[in-house]
Amino acid sequence: MSEREADIDFDFFDEPETEEAADSQRLPRRPSGGGGSRGGPPRLRTPAGFVPMLRLAGLIAFLILAVIVLVFLLRGCASTSKHSAYADYMNKVRTLATNSTQIGRRLNSALTATGIKETALESRIRGLAAQEGQLADQARAIGPPGPLHSVHDHLIEVLQLRQAGLSRLADAFGQTATAHDATQSGAVLATQARLLVASDVNWDFYFRDAAKGILQSQHVTGVDVPDSHIIALPDLASTPTMADVWTRIHGAATGGNPGGNHGSALTSVTALPDGKKLQTGGVVNTVTASTDLAFQAAVQDSGDFQESFVKVTLTIAKTPKPITETRTIDLINAGETKNVTFANLPSPPFGVPTTVKVDIQAVPGERTTTNNSAEYKVIFSLGG
Repeated sequence: MSEREADIDFDFFDEPETEEAADSQRLPRRPSGGGGSRGGPPRLRTPAGFVPMLRLAGLIAFLILAVIVLVFLLRGCASTSKHSAYADYMNKVRTLATNSTQIGRRLNSALTATGIKETALESRIRGLAAQEGQLADQARAIGPPGPLHSVHDHLIEVLQLRQAGLSRLADAFGQTATAHDATQSGAVLATQARLLVASDVNWDFYFRDAAKGILQSQHVTGVDVPDSHIIALPDLASTPTMADVWTRIHGAATGGNPGGNHGSALTSVTALPDGKKLQTGGVVNTVTASTDLAFQAAVQDSGDFQESFVKVTLTIAKTPKPITETRTIDLINAGETKNVTFANLPSPPFGVPTTVKVDIQAVPGERTTTNNSAEYKVIFSLGG
């Protein structure tokens, strides 16, 4: 073999070794199983996409919380708005109710007034009817919350019924102006007055009670439904009472003090809660002075005519200033007895003799007043 051939063979076998060496240089180094790594244990690497998922989950949780808070806020606002709507409506109705009740009081004053003539009374009642009609118009202008629409319609009907009752009562006084039978006239007047009583019943049943039920079903609390009664004295709608009204009014046509037998009488005075009737004639009455102390005076119309606005006064002697209370009987018929109660009294003097006196103010035309008052000797005891 020549020297050149030897060189060629050598070059042929060296070439694979060079490629193998190059390959070994490209392979990554792996730590040996026997020896520990000088860099410590390998670190755990977060998988790609995990952090964005955490951020997305947090955002979703925040949005859910925000929606929950928003729902509660909206519910709270809706509840407040709902309560405000019902309260605003009832406040408007309360104004109507108060004014209608005041019309009833003016009617009562007119019917029980002393010395009023029929024409003046008729004119006054027509004026009250016109006022009631204005209240009905005002009610029509009020917009109630949805569930109260039907109840509000009943409210309007009540005010219209009161207007009609007053107008027809005025007509009845005109129809009986020249009549001669008090009982028949009283029956005519009472028939129209019953329309006013019916309006009070309708207010209670169709408006007040119905409105309370709706408020409860709507979960609305803290809103009061107003009352309204146009007849302060239910007895006014009875034939005997209206007959007395008719007689008194027609008896006043001549003016001056009313004629006939008029009177009032004090029949008894009872200490409460003992239930002990006080005795006159020098008897010392021992009365328990509890927190419920009261005195009840029995007052009788001892004349032949209906009387109105009868004042009754209780006086308990005490130093330095006596205890004085006054009550009024709006209307009392001939021969009728009504109890007048004096309650919530200041503390009386204890353990010393004192006096309790009751006086009835004389009614117009009353001639005999010896039975209008009585004085009792009393000792107030603290009890056992």
